[in-house]
Amino acid sequence: MSKLTAFGWSDFFEKAFVEYRDQGFENGRVTIENRDCFSVFTEAGEITAEVAGRLLFTRRSAADLPKVGDWVALQTFAGEERAIIHTVLPRKTKFSRKAAGKKTDEQVIATNIDVVFVVQSLDGNFNVRRLERTLVMVNESGAMPVVILNKADLCDSVSEPVGQVREVAPDVKVLLVSAKTRAGLDKLKRAIKKGQTFAFIGSSGVGKSTLINCIVGDAVQKTREVRSGDSKGRHTTTRRELILLKKGACLIDTPGMRELQLWQADEGITDTFADIEELAGQCHFSDCKHIKEQKCAVLAAVESEQLAQKRYENYMKMQEELALLGEQRKKQPPWVLRKKERSQSKMYKQMQAFKRRNKGK
Repeated sequence: MSKLTAFGWSDFFEKAFVEYRDQGFENGRVTIENRDCFSVFTEAGEITAEVAGRLLFTRRSAADLPKVGDWVALQTFAGEERAIIHTVLPRKTKFSRKAAGKKTDEQVIATNIDVVFVVQSLDGNFNVRRLERTLVMVNESGAMPVVILNKADLCDSVSEPVGQVREVAPDVKVLLVSAKTRAGLDKLKRAIKKGQTFAFIGSSGVGKSTLINCIVGDAVQKTREVRSGDSKGRHTTTRRELILLKKGACLIDTPGMRELQLWQADEGITDTFADIEELAGQCHFSDCKHIKEQKCAVLAAVESEQLAQKRYENYMKMQEELALLGEQRKKQPPWVLRKKERSQSKMYKQMQAFKRRNKGK
């Protein structure tokens, strides 16, 4: 049995890899994404890899290039700790967001994740509306969400935030932990299964890196104290990284994200707001927008307090955001495409420079 099986390799990827194996390629998993090269874990250990020119120029967007968590087909060289990535194997799951700023581009955070730990802390960071948004993105990714409420030692009454989570996500598992007192860490460790991949998502300062250090049993990730005034974190994790556990399983740490703009989230919204979607099916008009229409079951539920006003507003806000994003994606002007072509050319030059620097190594 391949030792890669303990780190996520499965029949799903094997079927996609057969044709590349026949061509003499090796399989590996991307653990770190740098600007012009990647760290890839293989049967022989971790090696440095670059993207083949053909993959670089046939990709439709940056989202098609290797990302942390991807399984790839590699060309390796005897006696050398370097390789060339020729293709990215199909992804089982993909956690994406709209790239920060004005660009209408997809940013892939990580791929092939089985479970996403959505981390919030009980020191002033807890926000149920942000939790709803994150759950939409996790559900859209295809991974299973688990909510972690960290820093429980700083909360006088944990039943209130736990109740709020169960109210908006009744089917999602909730883990109450304290990295400082180590309360609840045993349950978190038992949730880590061999052969699966777990990603930690949350704002800066919620304790993602500290929790990973507790699981690994070593200070593999840098940590810093949050600001005492507002409980906001200082970015310690600056890149996504896949960490291999000795017992088998992978952990992905991600930088704290201030912006969580939706990319594609139709199914994610349906799953996360199942209660509102069910009400929408009872509206008198099949194309009801739930804004001011008569005989709207959603508005009636808000008025009767069956549905919380803020939950309804968050749902409508995300629907509007998705509609606007759809219009923006349709209206990308020709100069955007030319800019992307120039970006591809720049990346190609960076790859060539990388080859020259590493030639003969």
